[in-house]
Amino acid sequence: MALSLLFVVAAGLVHAQELDRLPAKTATRWVSFENRTGANGKGGAENRGGKGHPFDWLKPGERMTLVDVAGCGTIRRIWFTLSDRSPAVLRAIRLDIYWDHAAKPAVSAPFGDFFCTGLAMRTPFQNALFADPRGTSFNCFIPMPFRTGARMVVTNESKVNELMFYDVDMTREAKQPADAAYFHAFWRREHMSRLGEAYEILPRVTGRGRFLGDNIGIIGDPVYGGTEPVEGEVKVYLDGDQKLPSLVGTGTEDYAGAGWGLSTFSDLYQGCTVADSVHKRWALYRLHVPDPIYFDRDCRVTIDDIGGGSTADVRKLVESGANLRPVTITQESKVIYLLDQANPPSIRSAGFPEGWVNFYRLDDYSSTVYFYLDRPESGLPALPAAGERIRGLENQ
Repeated sequence: MALSLLFVVAAGLVHAQELDRLPAKTATRWVSFENRTGANGKGGAENRGGKGHPFDWLKPGERMTLVDVAGCGTIRRIWFTLSDRSPAVLRAIRLDIYWDHAAKPAVSAPFGDFFCTGLAMRTPFQNALFADPRGTSFNCFIPMPFRTGARMVVTNESKVNELMFYDVDMTREAKQPADAAYFHAFWRREHMSRLGEAYEILPRVTGRGRFLGDNIGIIGDPVYGGTEPVEGEVKVYLDGDQKLPSLVGTGTEDYAGAGWGLSTFSDLYQGCTVADSVHKRWALYRLHVPDPIYFDRDCRVTIDDIGGGSTADVRKLVESGANLRPVTITQESKVIYLLDQANPPSIRSAGFPEGWVNFYRLDDYSSTVYFYLDRPESGLPALPAAGERIRGLENQ
């Protein structure tokens, strides 16, 4: 018997796509410079049907609407390529997507970071929802349903005149299922300033939805020497969680699916696209596709800024002026929990136990978070200015 089902990973669910079935009232549309409206019989009109308008220039300061359609549909694939793909430029270009004529965008992120590469540092990779086969393109396969309209805007806040190609593929349907949620993406950055204060990957959002995943970029402070910020736990606060979360990870490298440190790799749902211990740069991603995270009321996601090293190495860091706070000491057969102690010993003291010391540190974190929500606006803060986004990436 012929197999007519193709199982496709999409939006964190495994859908059985029947290749030999023709869904009713469903049309395919491609939107690009060759057909800006995606209308029937309107593609390739320039240059008498030859290769007339496959690209355009996005000038410095220009805000360009690439998609603006009314009615019901689902974006199925987004593809771009740009002439200048340096990290600072990719951080300075912003991508905004609006659903159902909302006043504020559901997607608002630096262009490079949106496509699943933290720090906007491009490298060939592929996972279930994003791909960059040669380090020269930007692909996204996340289904993005809308009911009354979709608008996609790019803004060039760099000083570079970008040559840009794009292709947004969608299906147009008569209506969406009642439980079809709106896709959101949110970017933020923070240089940690208080020891022990977690970085918020996703500030609290309210409503019913699904946390789909994230990519995280870390710029390490050289004051911490050869130690790496890979010991922080990811915590997910769900449906009213306050002081303690419902979901807790075991370490930064573990969250990315690795262990005992990070090196570069890309898997379907987890990966590390940058692992540069010399220049103190790390970028990782995790897509909660086979392990869905749903919420009914609200969701908040954080990660601790924690590194580790031997007692001797951490003591040297403190003596050289590093700002840190020991959290635990792991010995051969036990763990000493320093935060549980009313008066924990100083690491400067001779009596401080020998072992592996995990410690709070202060580094530069940025992240893009992907989630679905039951409404087209999330209420999260606006994207920071370009200068804040590109700081530290100018010479990468």
